[in-house]
Amino acid sequence: MATLQKKICMLGAYGVGKTSLVKRYVHSIFSEKYLSTVGVKIDKKVLKADGHDLTLMLWDLYGEDSFQKIQQTYLKGTAGFLLIVDGTRLPSLTTAMNLRNLVFGIAGPVPYLVVINKCDLRPDWEIKQSHLDELRAGGDTVIVASAKTGEGVPDAFTQLSVLLVKANRA
Repeated sequence: MATLQKKICMLGAYGVGKTSLVKRYVHSIFSEKYLSTVGVKIDKKVLKADGHDLTLMLWDLYGEDSFQKIQQTYLKGTAGFLLIVDGTRLPSLTTAMNLRNLVFGIAGPVPYLVVINKCDLRPDWEIKQSHLDELRAGGDTVIVASAKTGEGVPDAFTQLSVLLVKANRA
């Protein structure tokens, strides 16, 4: 059986941990040092999902903020995406939802997950359980994760990979 190759975009506000999640997943490392992504960084991860060989091309896009908007050309051809939210910053949830709508307008209703990062800082969270419940009630799949500890990181990528395989069959 041929290996499926899928482009996955990592999206979210600046500083939410997109790069850290990719580094944790692909290389099993975490660094406290913050390095802002300039443009896009692409990593590759090969895995098995739902009985299929899958190569994820992980597009780690720079964070969106009030001064910088995601270049829509980066979103073309994406098979799915992870929306990354910083649990300690409520405004990052609004940014993520706006990005979700942007991707849908460009790529259509492709598979995605919402990843609430920084669960190792749970006492400092501005994202409350009511926010998570509201997202889930609206049909979003939500994963709570920590790039620092690795908690939830493999789950997020695995769940998205299964969705990609299922979408490929449709």
